[in-house]
Amino acid sequence: MAESVSMVAGGVRVALRRSLADPSLGVMNFLNEVVSRYPQAISFAPGRPWEELFDVEAALGGIGRWAERRAAQTGVERGKAFADLGQYGRTNGIVHHEIAQHLAADEGIEVPVDSIMVTCGCQEAMAILLMGLFEPGRDALLASDPTYIGITGLARILGVDVRPVPMGDDGLDPEAVAAAAVEVRAAGLRPRAIYDVPDFNNPLGTSLPLAARRRLLEVARDEGLLVFEDSPYRMFAYDGPPLPTLKSLDEPGGVVVYLGSFSKTLFPGLRLGYLVAEQAVEAADGCLAEALSPVKSLLTVNTPAPMQAAAGGLLGDSGGSLQAQVDEKIPFYRRNRDAMLAALEESFGRVGLGDRVSWNRPAGGFFLTVELPFEFDEECVAEAAEKSGVIVCPMSFFALSPGRERQIRLSFSYVSPEEIAEGVRRLAEFVAARLR
Repeated sequence: MAESVSMVAGGVRVALRRSLADPSLGVMNFLNEVVSRYPQAISFAPGRPWEELFDVEAALGGIGRWAERRAAQTGVERGKAFADLGQYGRTNGIVHHEIAQHLAADEGIEVPVDSIMVTCGCQEAMAILLMGLFEPGRDALLASDPTYIGITGLARILGVDVRPVPMGDDGLDPEAVAAAAVEVRAAGLRPRAIYDVPDFNNPLGTSLPLAARRRLLEVARDEGLLVFEDSPYRMFAYDGPPLPTLKSLDEPGGVVVYLGSFSKTLFPGLRLGYLVAEQAVEAADGCLAEALSPVKSLLTVNTPAPMQAAAGGLLGDSGGSLQAQVDEKIPFYRRNRDAMLAALEESFGRVGLGDRVSWNRPAGGFFLTVELPFEFDEECVAEAAEKSGVIVCPMSFFALSPGRERQIRLSFSYVSPEEIAEGVRRLAEFVAARLR
C-alpha cells in the first residue's frame, strides 16, 4: 500500500505532509488549549483588540450606504447594487478605490487603485505572495527574527525556505539583511523578500528608526529584494505621530509590497485585509497585484462582497480616513500600556527583582517584551497558568533561531487595567518563586 495511507483498526490512517510536523505550527493551538484549560487565569497572550471598542452595528449599516453610493455612481438601480453584493465579484476586490483613499489619507501612500488587492484578512495576502512569488527549493524568504508566525508558518507548510534576520533593540538591522541575502545566495538559493513589521512590532513592540528605514530600502534595492511591510498597528501610536511607512518612503513601483488589515482599526470579524503591489511583472501586462489575481481566485475566488461593502461604507462616510475612529480607541490602549509599565515597575520591585527583570517601552501597538533571569518555556507557561493564574507568551514561540529563551511577550490590548495590575503581580510572584 502507498505510504500516504495505511490501514489501521477502525479505518484508514492518513499521512500528513512532513512540514506539518514542525513544532512551531502548534504554537497557537498550545496557547488556545492553555487559555481554555485555565479560564480563570489572566491572559496576556492574545493580541486581540478590545471588543467593547467595536461598532459592528455601524459597520453593517455601511453595507447599505456603500450600495447606495455605488448605485448613484454607476447609474444602476438600487436593487441591482444590493443584488451584486450577493454574487461572485471582482477577484481583486470592489473597495479598492476606498482603500486607495484610506492609504492616501492615513498612511501617506499614493498608489494606483489597480495595485490594490482586497483579501480575506492579511493572512490571505501573505499566502498569495508566498504562492505567487516563491519557488520551493529555489527561493528563500528572509524574516525578521523573532517575527509573526503567521507568515513563517505558512512558508514552512508551502515548502518555502525561511532564513532569520536577527532583530536588535530598535528592530531590524539593515546590514544584517544584506548579510543574510549574501548567505542565502552562497547556499544556492535566491533571496526574494524580507518580511518585517516595522511599526510597533509583533512580537517585540519595537519601531524601526527613520534612518534604518531608509537604509533598509537601499539594501533591498542593492540586493534585489522585495520588502513585505506588514502594518496592522501603525495607527495606534501613543507618544506622538508614527514614523513614515516604508511604502511612503519608497519610490513608485519600488521594492515595497504593503500589507494592510482592518482587524485592529475596525474589528477582526470582518476578515478584511489587502496587499498593495504596483511593481511591474516580467513577461506580463499589468502590475503585480493584477498578476497575482489567479492565485487569489484559486484560494477564495473573491473576498466576501458584503464585508467589503461594510468597510467601504465606513471609509466612504469619512472620505477614506479612519483616523477619527482610531483616535477614539487610542486612550484605552495607551492607558493599558501605561498601566502595564507601572505594574511591572511596582510588582517586580516589590519582590526584589527590579534589577534582574527588564522590559521595553513601546511607543504604540499592543505588545511589550520582558527579559527574565531564566528560560521561560512551554512548561513555564503551563505552570504559571496552573499555579499563579497568569498566562504569558514565550518569545521563543516567535523565534526562528536561539537567543530569545529568557524573553516573554506581554499583550496589553485585551485586558482591563485591573487585570493588568493583578496579572503582573501574579507574574512577578511566579518569577520570584521560580528563582527560589
